[in-house]
Amino acid sequence: MAKPATIEDVASLAGVSIATVSRALNEPGKVADTTRRKVIAAVAQTGYTTNAMARNLRTRKSNMILILAPDVGDPNFSNILVGLETAASKRGYGILIGNTQNDPSRETDYLRFISSNQADGLILLTGHLPFGLAAQKPAVRLPPIVAVNEPLPDADIPFVGVDNVEGVRTAAEHLISQGHTRIAFLGRGASAIARMREAGYRKAMEGAGLRIDPSFVLECEGTTEGGRGAVERMFVRDRLPSAFLCVNDAAALGVIISLSARGYQLPRDFSVMGFDDISYASFVTPPLTTMKQPRHDIGAASMDLLLTMLEGIEPRSRQVLLRADLILRNSVAMHRR
Repeated sequence: MAKPATIEDVASLAGVSIATVSRALNEPGKVADTTRRKVIAAVAQTGYTTNAMARNLRTRKSNMILILAPDVGDPNFSNILVGLETAASKRGYGILIGNTQNDPSRETDYLRFISSNQADGLILLTGHLPFGLAAQKPAVRLPPIVAVNEPLPDADIPFVGVDNVEGVRTAAEHLISQGHTRIAFLGRGASAIARMREAGYRKAMEGAGLRIDPSFVLECEGTTEGGRGAVERMFVRDRLPSAFLCVNDAAALGVIISLSARGYQLPRDFSVMGFDDISYASFVTPPLTTMKQPRHDIGAASMDLLLTMLEGIEPRSRQVLLRADLILRNSVAMHRR
């Protein structure tokens, strides 16, 4: 039987000291990238494995981050996850993903990774602290936490996401620049994101001196069916908008489906604007003009913030907002007066 590889074998092959190998594996942020890559290559070549359980007991660190998301099938999630994983890997951390489906029991169950020291930090894309947290006995000691995409109400938790207010303000101002003055906003709701995006719409309209017709601000779930239903409710009224600004791309797709089913030509008859730039936004007919979230950068910034907190460094800001970019396609046109 072949003798198991040792840390000395790795150090010899990589041409570095044993202490450097240890730092590269346990504290990669303190080692130059070229050195770390040499160590990782030597580990792979020798088949050396560290005793992770013994190391965790000694340092009380798992080098793992728990990520809780309500739906890993959400098209917004995948690129955020890539950013999270890339930033974690660069600093020697791995990730655990909890797909909660907004199920309180599942969220509570995932807390076992925290209570058993299997995760050092927590990333939340759920918009709330895990359900059942107060009922844990003994109470779970919460690690450093960062909220992503949606801030946590009434909680002093650092937040990283897109600047929703300014993003929707930019979207509305683009519609206004195309001559639209009767702009409907589809997305009034209880979520923090919906409220911020509605605030951006109001900011743009008021800034342009345009009156907001209360009947043009509709409640709308951020789903295709929500957008379709909002348009159907709009058409029972006498006055119609010339443009629809939607809380997200999924709702915008519902608007396009409903208007097309009624025989309208887009964007000749109505302009439609989305938000997020999800994967199918460029494949609908007409291709959707929207605001692109920098999802990869949001994920990376979130993980960097959390790992900084794990190092005991207080973040300079409790809120990191990234800019959304206007993506021009064919669903918005100059208003025909």
